[in-house]
Amino acid sequence: MPARSIPPRALALLVLLTLVWGTNWPLFAVAVREVSVWTFRAITLTIAGVALLSIARARGQPLAIPRRHWRTIGVATFFYLFIWNIASTYSAILVPSGQAAVLGFTMPLWSALFSWAVLGQRLTGRLLLAVALGGTAVALLMVPSFAAYSNAPLGLAAGLLSGIGWAIGTLILQRSDVEVPATVLTGWQLLVIAVPITAGALVLGDHQWFVPSWTSIAVFAWIALIPMSIGNVAWFAIVGLVPANVAGLSSIMVPVVAMISGAIVHGEPLGALQWLAIACCVAALSLALIRPAARH
Repeated sequence: MPARSIPPRALALLVLLTLVWGTNWPLFAVAVREVSVWTFRAITLTIAGVALLSIARARGQPLAIPRRHWRTIGVATFFYLFIWNIASTYSAILVPSGQAAVLGFTMPLWSALFSWAVLGQRLTGRLLLAVALGGTAVALLMVPSFAAYSNAPLGLAAGLLSGIGWAIGTLILQRSDVEVPATVLTGWQLLVIAVPITAGALVLGDHQWFVPSWTSIAVFAWIALIPMSIGNVAWFAIVGLVPANVAGLSSIMVPVVAMISGAIVHGEPLGALQWLAIACCVAALSLALIRPAARH
């Protein structure tokens, strides 16, 4: 798809995705103050899945997914939602939330690499420059937290693993051409992956039954209904509208919003390096999504 023909709908969804996902990261540390990572994810995944399927039903969309698609959906869901949800949350509580977002959003780099190596999607000079700028932004944002990474290597590993899992899961779905409405597909994915994560919560979770504080309940509800429900639907809609490598690069502004949100909520650093990284992100996104019209 020529970049100049990217639908306006994809650009609108990108703005929505950037805002709802970017402001989500500082909330992770609050969400797991009273419950484990596994319990938090089990609750929010279930709420989000039920909410999306309820919306799809109210809109008259069929909830059934053809049996031939379930194996593909299951594998993609494991990589994207299971690995992403667990690894990204652990990363966000082990290292500063903005830095965890940066690690997770190395996804565009992995996506571009996998798209070229597996799907044979051509990396043009313009797209290679966008990837390079995105990589530079990631490196700049990581510089202030090298000490945090050395003190919490699991946070570094978990953050990178979340980005790899997200890239693989997205590419599997894009390659398989599953023709299911985004709301229905996302709702079932969330509920499917909620099952093993709930089992994990029973084994690895709190082993205590109590009603969390209203603050925790409000954070659970927000994360489940806004970033997890609306954000995932927006993401899968973008994946269906643009090539995999461009879709990956389209998410590169999310850690910028996460860094700014982390600075506001938790007082995380936001200095010259971070602003330079933001400039690189804007340039990379512009190269990936906005190209001059062809000359006649």
